[in-house]
Amino acid sequence: MYEYLNGKLIEKNPAFVIIDCQGVGYFVNISLNTYTALPDKENCKLFIHFIVREDAQILYGFVDDFERNVFRNLLNVSGVGASTARMILSTLTANEVIDAIAKGDVDILKSVKGIGLKSAQRIIIDLKGKLVMSGEESSILSFSHNSLKEEALSGLVVLGFSKAMAEKGIEKVLKAHPEMERVEQLIKEVLKLM
Repeated sequence: MYEYLNGKLIEKNPAFVIIDCQGVGYFVNISLNTYTALPDKENCKLFIHFIVREDAQILYGFVDDFERNVFRNLLNVSGVGASTARMILSTLTANEVIDAIAKGDVDILKSVKGIGLKSAQRIIIDLKGKLVMSGEESSILSFSHNSLKEEALSGLVVLGFSKAMAEKGIEKVLKAHPEMERVEQLIKEVLKLM
């Protein structure tokens, strides 16, 4: 139904954004990779996947059609829902997902929270040969450590982790990697620990 939304970015969070399109504010769920590529408080365009359920209508947004295509293909795998597909695309880039599928690398897919051995094998079997890599690189945004911690904590809580658990994971990762500057990189490392 919706192909894309083009409007002013009102709020940006590692798990969602709010976009104002001609006076209507849309709450759009995003992956960490999309979060990284979006500007701050400027006009932006997100490619949309719209899910209608009996109790909800949910928008998922992607910075490009390539990531949305990977998301849609993941949804076609039995047992992979929208939340799991978003978690995959928050832990790995779209190209990393395709590379893992092409190589049959179960361990990379298992590193994603909520993906076990059987799910990883099913993803590989169902999608092998169906996806092609993109050459596009996403832009990198830098944040100060305080902002970095806050944004990462917010993203992890929205993804379903308890605040205490997320804070412990963030502290552990920042102790091991004090040079870390990107929110999505921090969240990916924390997700590997959980």
